[in-house]
Amino acid sequence: MSTHINAPEGAIAPNVLLPGDPLRAKFIAENFLENAKCYNEVRGMFGFTGTYKGVPVSVQGTGMGQPSLSIYATELFKFYNVQTAIRVGTCGAVSEKTQLRDTILVNSACSDSCLLNQRFGNMHFAPTASFELVKAADKVAGEMGIRYCVGSVASSDFFYDKNENWKKWAEYGVLGIEMESAELFTLAAEYKRRAMAIMTVSDHILLGGATTAEERQTTFTNMMKVALETIVAVNK
Repeated sequence: MSTHINAPEGAIAPNVLLPGDPLRAKFIAENFLENAKCYNEVRGMFGFTGTYKGVPVSVQGTGMGQPSLSIYATELFKFYNVQTAIRVGTCGAVSEKTQLRDTILVNSACSDSCLLNQRFGNMHFAPTASFELVKAADKVAGEMGIRYCVGSVASSDFFYDKNENWKKWAEYGVLGIEMESAELFTLAAEYKRRAMAIMTVSDHILLGGATTAEERQTTFTNMMKVALETIVAVNK
């Protein structure tokens, strides 16, 4: 039984967008979904279900960090039979290939989290996005004509990283640092579901520059459009 998502059976669509910020979930529901209804307010973590171009879509806030994301993704997969999950969030860029406000289509996620160690011990699992979703998103983003790239991110348990581990990730071609995608991809593998992440560069750790909290909450719409059009594409 779900303990953090208070939704009746059938209230959540098979396709779900997963922003970390619950207010971003509310923004997506109000600005992109038709006939959106709120199904969850537990702990202020809003969840809504509506339709986008006739396709049922839910949007569920997950909070910050892999432990928080893990709670919501697990309940969505295990108790609500969600089949497709796309994280829509922000990252700090560590690559010269990216600029502030660029969109990143995430195909894999490194991590420093002990969550992977607790599952796999001395083995090393490679959290990977669904190729079907990444392929569809790449086509959608290309047709939109936006600035974007495809590549890996690192899901860190640290936000304020005094060790500057981002420098090592950057040496190996990682595009950005965020806090959730590796756990989402791992859970999708466990439950045999489709998942990917679409990021907006909110700050540039390597080159400098940052966006405001309001911008992060309400103006990073390219990733939202790409995610929703991707869901439409894979549901045809």
